[in-house]
Amino acid sequence: MKIKIVFMVINMNIGGTEKALLNMIEEMPRDQYEITILMLEKYGGFLESIPSRVNAEYLDEYFEMKDELNKPPKTVALNLIKKGQFVKGVGFTLTILLSKVIKNKGLLFKFLLRNVHELEKKYDVAVAYAGPMDFISYFVIKKIKADKKIQWIHFDITKIGFDVKFAEIFYKKFDKIFVVSKEGKKKINQKLPKLKERIETFSNILSTDKVLRMADEGLGFTDDFNGIRILTVGRLSIEKGQDLIIPILARLREKGLNIRWYCIGEGNARSEYETLISDHQVKEDFILLGANSNPYPYMKECDIYVQPSRHEGFCITLGEAKCFNKPIVSTNFTGAKEQISNNKTGLIVGFDKDQMVNAIEQMINKDFREQIVTNIQKEHTSNTSDFKQFF
Repeated sequence: MKIKIVFMVINMNIGGTEKALLNMIEEMPRDQYEITILMLEKYGGFLESIPSRVNAEYLDEYFEMKDELNKPPKTVALNLIKKGQFVKGVGFTLTILLSKVIKNKGLLFKFLLRNVHELEKKYDVAVAYAGPMDFISYFVIKKIKADKKIQWIHFDITKIGFDVKFAEIFYKKFDKIFVVSKEGKKKINQKLPKLKERIETFSNILSTDKVLRMADEGLGFTDDFNGIRILTVGRLSIEKGQDLIIPILARLREKGLNIRWYCIGEGNARSEYETLISDHQVKEDFILLGANSNPYPYMKECDIYVQPSRHEGFCITLGEAKCFNKPIVSTNFTGAKEQISNNKTGLIVGFDKDQMVNAIEQMINKDFREQIVTNIQKEHTSNTSDFKQFF
């Protein structure tokens, strides 16, 4: 009999968490698992990438409560009252005040979900996969019937707004807490020492065969540039650090280096980055390619891969670049040292312009780059997992 498992996420936007989920599903034996992805909203560039064997479901009620979860409480209360929903507006306000007094965000979620029934279907395993995302954690605990419940942590909790009080109350209700890197596990152990026994590392799974196959299914670079192509993949946002590399490209070009830098991804910092690109006069050589659910043709064809993130939980694009034996320069975020051996299979630097410039200059050296590639080729190992030991 197949194990029935549900993964709950926000949506299927093009991002590392969603990609990691799809990679894991790709590796899960079809004859052993009946898989459901439960989304808060039907949205995202990876929607079409969900395999046909996977049940895709949506929390229809989320649309009605999205503003109440994400907008300032005062704005929400006033909007409810303006709509004539006086009782709900007062109830929402009182719930917000009480939840802050007793420091329990769960009260707000209980109020918002008061008319949402527990899901009818029972699962063997229910996973709060988009973690830490407190609303999803609460929903999995309170609204999904399952023999086993798992909380997944994808981000560096010291760099985001991690609600320790909420976690102390609700994470103890999960059977397991999976963290995607060893370094990340140490950090959450420090925040939640009483839960150490149920916290484990479960690294993001990389479906190498799928990555290599997809690299041959799409187009890569179409310009006629004949210099060094540098690639960065990630959402256009401050945490991904593209603001660091735009002035770095300008400095490298001033040194006379024949480089063009390409960024795959979309996000709310695009306009800011476009201004930076203009200010540093690198419009011809810093190319924003936009979102792409298949960046692998570009990875296959680039000369150097750079990940300039301020913070990560476990950066899956580093592993993907290594599938193509690409020399990598990465900032020293959580999990980077678990994927790259500095000066052997890549270069790890601080979030610093001078260090990044020096590293890229070093990587441009053909002999050094070829040695890095040779070392990566020697390192390749299988990453198959026995999922039953986890689920």
